[in-house]
Amino acid sequence: MRAAVVVLAAGSGSRFGHVTNKVWLPLSGRRIISRSLVNATKSFRGCRTILIINPDDAQLAKTTLAREVPQLKVEIVPGGATRHESEYHALTYLAPEIESGEINVVLIHDGARPLATSSLFRNIAEAAHRHGGALPAIKVSLREMDLQSSETVVRVQTPQAFQAEPLLRAYRQAYQDEFHGTDTAACMEKYFPDIQTKAVEGEVSNVKITYPQDLAIAEHVLEVRRYKD
Repeated sequence: MRAAVVVLAAGSGSRFGHVTNKVWLPLSGRRIISRSLVNATKSFRGCRTILIINPDDAQLAKTTLAREVPQLKVEIVPGGATRHESEYHALTYLAPEIESGEINVVLIHDGARPLATSSLFRNIAEAAHRHGGALPAIKVSLREMDLQSSETVVRVQTPQAFQAEPLLRAYRQAYQDEFHGTDTAACMEKYFPDIQTKAVEGEVSNVKITYPQDLAIAEHVLEVRRYKD
């Protein structure tokens, strides 16, 4: 398996209620994005690591990477106006290596999920390599809401990973069709419905920092992890 990791950090801080994109906020002594990058790459040797940013954050990104994760070789790529556009930018950037076979699996992760463990990244990548695609999911029972129902729904997380060549083709076709998926899996399901997307057990602690209270939860998780270690 020859993997590339794409970490998305081109959003805004609007829902968080902050003028700065939340990924640049501190979390237990290190910026959120730095923690996301370290966890994303720990399980892979020599993988390509792409950080997708808002062009306005270019200097902040360079400074943060140099200070907090100098051991990582991270390539910075400007993102688009939407999540889907940012993913398309990343895949276009990686296209030469995907087409040559140098990269055969691409993982895409929300930079605002700094608590996803390195083992989750490894499990997702290995499942995508075997099955075509993979994503982490947590079952949420509807029984609590309706005692007559035994149905379940799942809460989908990132990282999501897919075999690189069909993923690139899907996003190129989506660009032509002006289709914008809600996440990576949505685009793959539209253009390659026959490719199996394997659901891998997610992590309850893999919270996305969306609102201020999420930051407090993340601080608590890190404190518990330090205590256990």
